[in-house]
Amino acid sequence: QVQLVESGGGLVQSGGSLRLSCAASGGTVSSYATGWFRQTPGKEREFVARISHSWSGVNTLYADAVKGRFTISRDYAKNTMYLQMNSLKAEDTAVYYCAASYRISRDPSEYTYWGQGTQVTVSS
Repeated sequence: QVQLVESGGGLVQSGGSLRLSCAASGGTVSSYATGWFRQTPGKEREFVARISHSWSGVNTLYADAVKGRFTISRDYAKNTMYLQMNSLKAEDTAVYYCAASYRISRDPSEYTYWGQGTQVTVSS
């Protein structure tokens, strides 16, 4: 089974940028649909973005709240997924998780493998 480890979180000012990484081991990211989710205290885990690979190419999907600001990508040589976050807002503050699924979905319950999470804090 695949293990996922996130990194790259931290404290940034509003309008700034961060890049999160999700390194995979025990499996290859290209074998799964992979995604990013985020969660704040007292709230359910929220879909952020997902990426998958098919015969037609790379497919991505973003939550409306991050569309145009965040970019999800994968480096197959490094077996790593990324989330480039630009124009960050205070409401982006959350613990961010990467996950892998056998199904292409935005539903966190469809994801089998999860990282431990990385904190992103955006100061206003």
